[in-house]
Amino acid sequence: MNTMIIKRIMILCMVMIPFQGVLSQQEERLVLTLDDAQEYALSHNKTLQGARLDVRAAEMAKWDVLANGLPRVDGSGSLNDNLKLMTNLLPAEIFGGEPGTYIPVQFGTKYNTSYGIQATQLIFSAPYFVGLRMASLTEKMSNQALEKSELDIRESVISTYYLILVSEESLLQVEKNIDNLRDILKSTEAMYSVGMAEATDVDQIKSNITMIENSRRSVERNIEFSYNLLRFQMGLEIEKDIELATTLDQVIAATDVESLLSAEFDYTKNIDYLMLQSQENLSSLSLESEKAAVLPSLSGFYSWTKSGMGNKLNDLQWFPNSMLGFQVNIPIFASGQRWSKIRRARFELDKAKVSSSAVTDNLLLQEKQLRYNLINAREQYDSQRDNIEVAERIYRSVNNKYREGMASSLELTQAHNNLLTAESNHINSLMTLLQTKLALEKLLNEF
Repeated sequence: MNTMIIKRIMILCMVMIPFQGVLSQQEERLVLTLDDAQEYALSHNKTLQGARLDVRAAEMAKWDVLANGLPRVDGSGSLNDNLKLMTNLLPAEIFGGEPGTYIPVQFGTKYNTSYGIQATQLIFSAPYFVGLRMASLTEKMSNQALEKSELDIRESVISTYYLILVSEESLLQVEKNIDNLRDILKSTEAMYSVGMAEATDVDQIKSNITMIENSRRSVERNIEFSYNLLRFQMGLEIEKDIELATTLDQVIAATDVESLLSAEFDYTKNIDYLMLQSQENLSSLSLESEKAAVLPSLSGFYSWTKSGMGNKLNDLQWFPNSMLGFQVNIPIFASGQRWSKIRRARFELDKAKVSSSAVTDNLLLQEKQLRYNLINAREQYDSQRDNIEVAERIYRSVNNKYREGMASSLELTQAHNNLLTAESNHINSLMTLLQTKLALEKLLNEF
């Protein structure tokens, strides 16, 4: 009895080993909806990680500028060993000697030491206050650049996700056509064996199968490349197994063209416009900074030191010293350099204003064009969807006639080619519809 129990346990273990392997593979696979793919990319994309580091660096740069106007305290200390004191010549008559002669005299002690502190405080500096505003604006521009990068990554991930879904749908259609042709090939070979078809009919269908099989391999390679591109955009390892959970039917069902076309467009909230506005503001502050450079600056300081002197380190005489003062810096003449800098900053500001106006015009034009593109894409998609239904009916009719000997292989081949063309046009129109929808959604910031 014990032997039978042991055998059953061993059999159960052998059954569970491959089952555990399947579970392990399922755990390694990353199942992603369209929203999941976007959120994962926002957290792991390498470009976005670099953009976030730029934001952190801009924050620290602002604190660097701010620190220039805060109190600063420095400590110092020194110890000097005068190995040989300097000798000076003094007139001898000072000490009652003969006029015109000199007496060598050494001043000082063998050891001199001191320590102290000095505090400085900027009181007024026009370039400093303008620099604070520029640092805050630079930080804001870094955050705007991060926002734009996030929009670009979202668009890239969605576009690649759509491309995979459409390509897989195309692959299904190709495989369906191959199965249909193989069925026709069997029927044609049977008809040829009884003298109801010619050898050229068999060869023509085999040629069609070979051509479509080549197309299938091309589509499969494109799908694999698209998966690798999606992994890269999301920041995944190239070997990571992923599965798309959102289906093409769900994407099509969620495509509300009418709602998107009726959405209002406020170009002042577009990230490209906001970034140009920030650049214009930065140019304006640069001009203010160059003008402020001609104004005086004022700072105050306080220092306290204590000095020790003597011929022995353990027997020094100490003397304290302190000082309070103010320092004014007044720019007077710079050989025209400041004037040229002001002029150049004004030109940069004018250039930024022109760029901002051009971007505004471009955004308004782009909005109208994208709406037109979406309307055209929807009409083309609806038309191609109807065309494929007609092509399928014609192909089924010709195929039935061919099996009954009422249609030639040339007619069947022509009907099949028309079906392939209709399917290809339908897939292309679907991808165009999704891409134009995505472009307008990005402009309107709808995703």
